[in-house]
Amino acid sequence: MMRVYLVIVDETEEALVALQFAARRAAKTGGSLHLLALVPSQPFNAFAGVQATIEEEARARAETLVTAAAGNLLSQGAKMPVIAVRMGEDVKVVRQYLKEHPEVSALVLGAAKEGGPGPLVAHFTGAGIGQMSCPVFVIPGTLDPAAIERLS
Repeated sequence: MMRVYLVIVDETEEALVALQFAARRAAKTGGSLHLLALVPSQPFNAFAGVQATIEEEARARAETLVTAAAGNLLSQGAKMPVIAVRMGEDVKVVRQYLKEHPEVSALVLGAAKEGGPGPLVAHFTGAGIGQMSCPVFVIPGTLDPAAIERLS
């Protein structure tokens, strides 16, 4: 059975490290990647047109991000990843995505080099881990490419 690694893609350094780890792991195991970009729901705006514009700009940024990540992976010889952009509260969106995609065999998250673990890592390795449908890999943000290669 092919392993499918879900990576949450954003503009952080730790997301890039998680993506690099998952890509190497997928390449070594004959697996594939799902890239999910999260677009936060915007606080209610009385002007619907402004609201739609803000949401569309956020979605366009997220799509550009995952497309660039996918292109980078393809240039390294990886298979074309499945790309998704979803709007909503991050933990709920990830849970919903996992429900819709039972083929996902691991959620791969990056931990920041400094400071707290971030809301997704905190949730999926804390209170939320008991209800997970797959293992969670937390990749330290301090890993360099040589360490990623060795550990994946």
